[in-house]
Amino acid sequence: MTCQDMQHLMHGYFDHELDLVRNLEMEGHLQTCPACAQALANYRSLQGALRNDAFYFKAPDSLETRIRSSLRKTASRTRPLPLRTWARVGAIAASIVIVFALGWMARRGGVSTKDLLSHEIVSSHVRSLMAMHITDVPSSDQHTVKPWFKGQLDFSPPVKDLSKEDFALAGGRLDYVGDRPVAALVYQRRKHVINLFIWPSTPDSATSPVALSRQGYHLIHWTEGGLTSWAVSDLNEKELEEFVQLVRN
Repeated sequence: MTCQDMQHLMHGYFDHELDLVRNLEMEGHLQTCPACAQALANYRSLQGALRNDAFYFKAPDSLETRIRSSLRKTASRTRPLPLRTWARVGAIAASIVIVFALGWMARRGGVSTKDLLSHEIVSSHVRSLMAMHITDVPSSDQHTVKPWFKGQLDFSPPVKDLSKEDFALAGGRLDYVGDRPVAALVYQRRKHVINLFIWPSTPDSATSPVALSRQGYHLIHWTEGGLTSWAVSDLNEKELEEFVQLVRN
């Protein structure tokens, strides 16, 4: 069993919905893979946090009456959303809930700031794929993408053309990570999308690349030249490291 298989089966395992064979395969993989074991531990921490009374509020009876009345008025003139749209909405909502819960846990000391940030990065990556909002400026030309950020952000992100190395620039967009707007550069290798998030750091801060895995995705982050960068993709770790090395060079 691979980490990619784990990503698809993790929720079923967590909710005790898998058959005996799959269950044993999952347990065997978890014993040998620290990254997947940590992902499962994060789900369990999240479950515990969501059960906290602070997340529950009893709505007044009058609210149900107003909602039902409003639904009756709009039901006759609205068409139901396609199933695919609901799936995308559900995925986006789930990622928002996870980030919110992790933020609450971070404030209570249950999750580190780096863990929270890594989950934000993964959530932003997934949202861009699910909502089909990968780019605001679709272009393979670095001289088109880089100027587009002028006036959109308070810094100028470096944009590299890595097409000769088989990492094609697909464009860029604005995103929001760590309570601030950031640049998101989008590259592709074969059918794999790489999101490269960039934002300013303190001028004297510098860290070497650090690799980690979250929810079946590989991430690498580093700080240099007054900028913090996070690369995230379902691309294998070796090729993602190659991409980061090219970006840094």
